Order: sequence, then structure tokens, then C-alpha cells
Amino acid sequence: MSYYFTIIGTRDNPLFELDFGTSKGGGDGIARFKEEAKHMNQFIVHASLDLVEEVQWANKDLYLKKVDSYQNNHIHCLLTGGNIKFMLLMNSDPAGTPYSSYQTSPPSRPSTARQSTMLAANPSSQQTEDAVRQFMVEVYEAWVKCIMNPFYQVNQIVTSPIFRSRVATAAKKYL
Repeated sequence: MSYYFTIIGTRDNPLFELDFGTSKGGGDGIARFKEEAKHMNQFIVHASLDLVEEVQWANKDLYLKKVDSYQNNHIHCLLTGGNIKFMLLMNSDPAGTPYSSYQTSPPSRPSTARQSTMLAANPSSQQTEDAVRQFMVEVYEAWVKCIMNPFYQVNQIVTSPIFRSRVATAAKKYL
């Protein structure tokens, strides 16, 4: 399973991005996205922003759960009090997800029984929602510490290696 996590600013600009794979069930933590998926992930997440803006006014919670899905991708969102959006794209079979109408390789094999124990086997399950929520809350705590820096300005790209390592640690812990 592969993940794409991004933090979107108030002007819909990306402030932070990280690709990673699952560390649960014997995973190595490396994202397995195709080369074309790296750009499509950004597009899919930004296309989900319209749905996030619709859902945020109908929901009193900051964690909006699964807000969108496209092909084999599932997008989860957490809002901050300052309208910063934490977006997580989950893909259980990145090698088998076609992003274009032209097949360059034969379709991948169907998922195996081992995959059924993974989080994205059922992206709407309570177990998946809890794991994603815990991940988002831990990243939010690291985010608050990061933006408390007196030199940080709103909508500034986050380049801190400490913040990146805290996000990666949270990903290994929960996803």
C-alpha cells in the first residue's frame, strides 16, 4: 500500500508533501507509485479540495474522514482551525491503478488474501478511519510545534527535516 500526504495552505498551495508506503504487515515503508502517479496524486488531491470545502460546512468535526475516491485512490482530510488542510491519499495497489486510457503494461493480478488484513482493504472501515485519524492528530501536533516558530509565515512551505521525520515516524506507527 502506498500513501501520499500533503498539507494544503489557505490559498490552496502545497506546503508539505511526502510519499511513503505501509510499514504494517511486513511492509518496507517505501511508496510504490508509478512515475505518472506522482503528478496525478497532486492533481487528485487538489481536485478533492472542492469536496472538502463542501463537507467542512456540514460537519462540526475537524477530521472529515474519507472525502473522496478516484479509481483506486481514497482521500482523507483533517482541517485545522486556520483552514489548513491535511490530505492523505491511500492506494492499496498503486502498480495496478491506470492513470491514463492507454495501457502500457498488462493489468496487475487481483489482490491477494494477505492484503485483506491491510488498512486499505476496506477504506471505509472503522479500523482504517481510526488509524488515519490517529496519524493525522499526531501530524497536527507536530504541525502546531512547527508553526509556533516566530519566523514562520502563513502559507510558507515547510522544509524542516525534523517535521519531515516526525511525519514519517507517525506514518510508520499508524499506517
